[in-house]
Amino acid sequence: MEIIEKIEEIHLYLALVLFLFLIGIVIYFYIKFQKSEKKRIESEDKFLRLEGKINKLELQSLEAKLNPHLFKNILNSIQSHAYQTYFALDKLANVLDYILYESRKKFVTPKEEIKFAQNLIEINKIKVSPLFDLKVKTKINPNEPLFEQKFMAPLISIDLLENAFKHADLQSSDSFISVIFEFKESEFTLSVTNKISGTTPLKKEKAGIGIETLEQRLSIIYGQYFKLDRFIEGDVYFAQLKINLIGYKAEMLAARR
Repeated sequence: MEIIEKIEEIHLYLALVLFLFLIGIVIYFYIKFQKSEKKRIESEDKFLRLEGKINKLELQSLEAKLNPHLFKNILNSIQSHAYQTYFALDKLANVLDYILYESRKKFVTPKEEIKFAQNLIEINKIKVSPLFDLKVKTKINPNEPLFEQKFMAPLISIDLLENAFKHADLQSSDSFISVIFEFKESEFTLSVTNKISGTTPLKKEKAGIGIETLEQRLSIIYGQYFKLDRFIEGDVYFAQLKINLIGYKAEMLAARR
């Protein structure tokens, strides 16, 4: 009996040693995992900060190219139609105020951006024949809270509008441009359609940054919360930009917590 009891004690002792050994291994790997996880989080945090700095620098670079491009086109429009200079200069004053003051801000309200775009259209109208079909519509719910909140990147309307005026035959009664501004359920939509001119405009050196830059800006700022569709059917070019501001606002608020 004593031998059996001693054997059982040895077995119990060995089991206890094995158990403590396993516990030690678990604790060791748990501490190692925690350290590894901490390093991973620190690395991700450094990467995100670096990515944010790169995005900020890239965005500043794009915006620095954008303003002179717009200003040059506006002045060309006014110069070629001196008889409407007074009206055009009034609209130009509003546009320049927006460029000089509002566009330097990271965000403006949808209301401000739409007003800017409407002034830009009025300036471009001086190049248009009286018989040209130019339609501008607004489908806006001004009572929506985000309509007057600063979540809209400034100057995002320029490229779509200027592209339409550049590639349409503005002196033809058979041509047209249609512009629709919408703001419903916290989503901004700009739809621009134009009949493409039969004469292809000559490519100019340093002609601007165009739609590609617009997509870069939108991608940097809004990520998954924007959609830009462009396609051609026959001789009609269609472009539509949608920005989900409520989704973007929710993500921004969550990131601040």
